[in-house]
Amino acid sequence: MSAFDKLTSFRLLINLVKGEIFMVNVRKRGKVYEYRFEVGMVDGKRKWITKSGYQTKTEAFKEGAKAYNEFFYNGNKVNLRENMSYADFLDYWIDNYASFNLHYSTTISYINIIKNHVKPKLGYYKLWQLDTRLLQEFINKIYVEYSFSKNYMSSILKVVKGSLKYACYTLNYINSNPGENVHVPKINKIDKDPAHIFTQEEVERILNRFRGTHSIYYAFLTAYYTGMRVSEVYGLTWDCIDFDKKTITINKNIIKKNQFGLPKRKNITKGNSVSIWYYGDCKNPQSRRTISIGNTLVKALKEYKIEQEENRKFYGNSYLCYYEKNVLNEITKKEEIKLIEAKAELGVSLPEAKLVFVKENGQFLGTDSPKYAFKVIHYELGINSRFHDLRDTHATRLIENGADIKAVSKRLGHSSIQTTYNIYVKVTNKMENDTVNRFEEYTNTINIPQTLEIPYQE
Repeated sequence: MSAFDKLTSFRLLINLVKGEIFMVNVRKRGKVYEYRFEVGMVDGKRKWITKSGYQTKTEAFKEGAKAYNEFFYNGNKVNLRENMSYADFLDYWIDNYASFNLHYSTTISYINIIKNHVKPKLGYYKLWQLDTRLLQEFINKIYVEYSFSKNYMSSILKVVKGSLKYACYTLNYINSNPGENVHVPKINKIDKDPAHIFTQEEVERILNRFRGTHSIYYAFLTAYYTGMRVSEVYGLTWDCIDFDKKTITINKNIIKKNQFGLPKRKNITKGNSVSIWYYGDCKNPQSRRTISIGNTLVKALKEYKIEQEENRKFYGNSYLCYYEKNVLNEITKKEEIKLIEAKAELGVSLPEAKLVFVKENGQFLGTDSPKYAFKVIHYELGINSRFHDLRDTHATRLIENGADIKAVSKRLGHSSIQTTYNIYVKVTNKMENDTVNRFEEYTNTINIPQTLEIPYQE
C-alpha cells in the first residue's frame, strides 16, 4: 500500500496558499464514500460542502479536490489550459477569433493595442485572476495618463471585453466575464473632433496644388464627388466605372498586408519589402453599391483614362503592371486576390488588375499615396485634415443642401441612417443659420404682442 493510501485521516492536501494548508475530508458512509470541506462561517456556525455516492476513496478524493479548487477560485474553472496568462490568451484570441471574424485592419489595430497597453499592464495576470475592479482601474489609469480620445479608449475596452467574452461564453474558461461592467470614465473632457469640413475655397486650393500630380488630383476629385472611403477609392479598377450610365460600382476595397503574416509573429529584416496589396471585402453588405456620378467627374475620369493609356505607351516594357493572383488565406483558408507587380515586358499569364489611381509609370501605392499629399496640405496650405474629411464634406454638403438622408446613407454605404447622422453629417455654420432663419420665418407669421411699458412705482 502506498504512503498516499496510508493517510489514516483520509485527507488530501490540495493547495498551499499564504502559509495555510487546505484539505478535503473523505469518509465512508455505508457502502460509498463522501467528501467534504469547510467553507466560511455563517452566523458564527461552521459550514461544509459535502457530496457522497463515490465507490472508491480515490474517486472521492479527486472529485473533492476539483470541487474545492473551483470553490477556492471564486467559481472560476481552473486547469492547465484555463490557467494560462492573459497575455497568452490574448494571442490565442487574435489567432482564433479576431483573424477569422474581424477585418484585417481592425485586427492589426487590436494587436497594437494589446502590445502597447494591455499586455504591459495586465498580461502577467492569470486569466482567472482578472476581475472587474482590476480592469476598471486599468481603464481609468490609461484614460488619465494618456488623455486618449474616447474613441480610442473604446477600442481598448473592446479588446478587453471582447477577449474575455470569448473566454467566458465561447470557451467556458471562466464562469463570468469580469469586463462586462467596465466602462470608459465619464470625465468632463471634451474630445477634439478630428473631422474637418472643407470649404469650397479650400477644395479649390488643394486641387490646384496637385493639378500636376494626376494620380493624386483625380483620386481627391473622386473622393470629393462621391464620398467614397479611401480604401474604396484606391480599390477602384476601370471596369467599375461606367461612363455611359454615369455610375461607379464599389465591390471591393484595397488592403495592405504584411507578407510574413500578422506582425506579432515575425521579426522583419530592415531593407526588405514587407507589404503586399490585396483586394478586400467591403466594410459591410451595404457598402457594395453602385452610385451615380455627375458630368464633372465623368469628364475628368475620361481625360485621366486617356492620359493613363498614353503613359503606358510611353513607358512601354518598363511600365509597371499588376496582376490578380488567387491565393488561400493562411489563417481562414479562404480564397482571396493578391496583387502581383511586374514590368509589362514579363507578360505574366494572370488577369491584369486595371487599377485606376496609379503613378505615371504604373506604380501602385494604394492608400499610401495620399500620405505625403496630406503633409503638404497640412504644413504648406495650412489645412489640418485627413483623406476621410473628403467623405465627411461630401455627406455634409449633401445634407445641408436638402438631399434626402436615406439617399445619402445609401450613397455612403452605411448600414443605417443613424450612422449617417451620428458620424458623417457635421453641423456647419450654414446649417445653424438656416435653422435660426427658419424659426425666424415661422415666428414672423405669429402676432406677438409688444412689450408694455409699465411705469416705475415706489
